[in-house]
Amino acid sequence: MKLKEHSVIPGFGLTMGFTVLYLSLVVLIPLSLLFFKATVLGAGHFWSAISSPRVLASLNLSLMTAFVSALINAVFGLLVAWVLVRYDFPGKKIMDALVDFPFALPTAVAGICLTTLYTPNGIMGKMLAPLGIKAAFTPLGIIIALTFIGLPFVVRTLEPVLQDLDKEIEEAAHSLGANPWQTFYKVIFPILLPPLLTGTAMAFARALGEYGSIVFISGNMPFKTEILPLLIMTKLEQYDYAGATAIASLMLVISFSLLVGIHMLQGWTRRYQEI
Repeated sequence: MKLKEHSVIPGFGLTMGFTVLYLSLVVLIPLSLLFFKATVLGAGHFWSAISSPRVLASLNLSLMTAFVSALINAVFGLLVAWVLVRYDFPGKKIMDALVDFPFALPTAVAGICLTTLYTPNGIMGKMLAPLGIKAAFTPLGIIIALTFIGLPFVVRTLEPVLQDLDKEIEEAAHSLGANPWQTFYKVIFPILLPPLLTGTAMAFARALGEYGSIVFISGNMPFKTEILPLLIMTKLEQYDYAGATAIASLMLVISFSLLVGIHMLQGWTRRYQEI
């Protein structure tokens, strides 16, 4: 006789109901209202709002800086995750905690700190000035800020995979005559590629919508260092609610597309690991 299974929490119907209610209140209803407001604008007004030269310049800057920072985090995030998993050294726990520091630190505080460091009178700014490099109030400063806030996504995505990676695979490659570079490139890296792509995509998505850490270091100059989230705030301050809604809807579509891509990458990662 099969015993009836009991759950420690209420049944599917009740928990599913609370889940749908919670998601509706927090996510679905606000986003639906945003789309509804955008449809009220009309196709012509909506298109003119998102296709203006200023919006396109901000969109191009946001995409470019987010992409570059995501690539930087892909390289150095892999390096940091490798060091934290494979080596024991003094201060390892401190370094591991510092990886999550961008999560805990308010983004506005991060922006102020980075601006202070990279202005011409700052510590890093003085070091870069003789090289003819200006970081603060340039796209380079935006990339620095986005790299700072995006690093944890890559590191924390790679760490579990590295921890579960069987070292016998590497030993087998060495026994077959592979040198360290061949072992990494042909054996280890193909296993790390799916989670690396997932973490990089998450860092890119996070960077695309970032505001707090950029608002100070960017300088907020239209057509030069003005990002899309900042342009939305500018529209709101000018009481251009229609323009702000149109731009926000555009960002929402881009973010949703990125999330769909991330979930597809995560599904590919799980299937790849099962194989």
